[in-house]
Amino acid sequence: MTLPPPPTSRPVLRTFGFWLSVPLALLQAVNVARALSDPTGFATYYGVPVDGADAIAWVQVYALRTAFVAALVAIFLVRRDLRALFWIAIAALILPLGDAWLTHQAGAAFSIVARHLATAGYLALTCFALFVAHRNAMRAA
Repeated sequence: MTLPPPPTSRPVLRTFGFWLSVPLALLQAVNVARALSDPTGFATYYGVPVDGADAIAWVQVYALRTAFVAALVAIFLVRRDLRALFWIAIAALILPLGDAWLTHQAGAAFSIVARHLATAGYLALTCFALFVAHRNAMRAA
């Protein structure tokens, strides 16, 4: 099976949406490293402190799933696929909104809940920018 070539790179690299997506992928990769290297510390930072080996294992499960998300976003960044990045960003809104809700329910500090909501806001901005960039690319094609 042969994959189609990626769209022309120059216009995509000039889009705000593409460059907003890069820090999101990097942040996910950093979260993986932090969750694997210090599960207890990462859980506290995230707003859901854990205690015990079983709970630490769940933080490591989180890290592996986050590695998948980071890799998927990185693949679409390398391929310069704005449409795929847009749909991933739309679907990913579930994550920081759910994190905000869960940390709020767990009694986390307002600053932690606000950080998750700020991530959702950044992701929503990224969705909008990717939508505009993809629409403009289709009009130019």
